[in-house]
Amino acid sequence: MATLAYDARPLTTAEAQRFATSADRRTRLFNRCCAGVLVAFAILWLVPLAWALDTALKPNGDTTNPTWAITHPTLGSFRTLLAEGDMVSWYAASFITSALTAAGTVLTASLAAYALSRLRFRFRWLVFWAILIGIMIPSQVLIVPRFRELGNVNLLNTYWAVILPQIPIAIAVFVFKQFFDGIPKDLDEAARIDGAGFFRTYRQVVMPLARPAVSAVTIFSFVWTWNDLLWPLLALSNPKIMTIPVGLATVQGTYGIRYADTMASAILGALPLVLVFLLFQRRIVEGIAGTGLKG
Repeated sequence: MATLAYDARPLTTAEAQRFATSADRRTRLFNRCCAGVLVAFAILWLVPLAWALDTALKPNGDTTNPTWAITHPTLGSFRTLLAEGDMVSWYAASFITSALTAAGTVLTASLAAYALSRLRFRFRWLVFWAILIGIMIPSQVLIVPRFRELGNVNLLNTYWAVILPQIPIAIAVFVFKQFFDGIPKDLDEAARIDGAGFFRTYRQVVMPLARPAVSAVTIFSFVWTWNDLLWPLLALSNPKIMTIPVGLATVQGTYGIRYADTMASAILGALPLVLVFLLFQRRIVEGIAGTGLKG
């Protein structure tokens, strides 16, 4: 039977240099390909934004001409929205509902996750899986029960009608639990030796260590609530407490073919979220990395 012979001699200096050069060349080529793909996707993402800004800076009469050229740039659409519309009220309503929803989500999800991570009780795994099943339930399925329930307690057309149904987020419980599982339980035991109870340990020991997860859940919950359209559209009818997406829907219906005003309203509505991501993108990455989630 023939046997395979392996060359066990060490590489010469020239061979090692050629191998290193070849590997370095392949690495540079791969990095350039990745950079090219990222640039292409960035351009695809930025072109619609650039078109929206281009349209918003044109007079409404010039928007029917589909060109990038702006012969008479103007901020008239932005001034019209801020002066004649309810943008300030919509901003305030969106901020109130999004901030309170994010705070409620962090509080309830972190308490539930801490109990699932630290307490030992029967059917704990079943409770955890029951919470995860909530991720697979579309929110649209719950619209009618929510509407009837909030109508029975006279909460429709209030801030609470938008806030309360959006506080329970199953994925937030999962994120917190994954993060709490990575915190050594020796810290809890040391706190108990010092006389700290369950809630004091949660408040003074665990939560300060979970700041990345708190930041990630807060930002995602804030953005989710800010962008939500369907439920606030059904729950709110008072123009003074409408959120940004609901207000933009009314603007589009009112302005009709006034594309400059429509694009200007869309830019003003998205601007706060862009600022949030630019300011807190590091916190988002740290929070997701701390949970062990991939992709």
